[in-house]
Amino acid sequence: MKRLIIVFLIICTLALTACNISTSSGSNNGNVVHMNDTNFVQSSISIKKGTSLTIINDSSVAHILQNGIWDNGTPKPSKESGAPTVNVNFGGNDTQKIGPFTTAGTFHILCIIHPDMNLQITVQ
Repeated sequence: MKRLIIVFLIICTLALTACNISTSSGSNNGNVVHMNDTNFVQSSISIKKGTSLTIINDSSVAHILQNGIWDNGTPKPSKESGAPTVNVNFGGNDTQKIGPFTTAGTFHILCIIHPDMNLQITVQ
């Protein structure tokens, strides 16, 4: 009886793990960018037209993302034609979606709090 319970628990654990892996990989479609305390972990990403971008804040530090770029130490918020409007606040250890990106092109997002924190998004 004890062996049967242990086998049952192992099977349940494996089943739950498999479901969790399947759900998390399917919902993001690879359109994920992580942030640390002061920067995007990757500075650019390519995504398909019509999809959204998931931004994950892996730190407890706040971020405010907007359309635009940092240029020589100066934040330059700007609305780029065809880009979704971005004005997203992160409080720390949270996730937000941006988009969808419905127009092909290259777009830019900055964190207005952290100098030189830029993300380039290429939509194909």
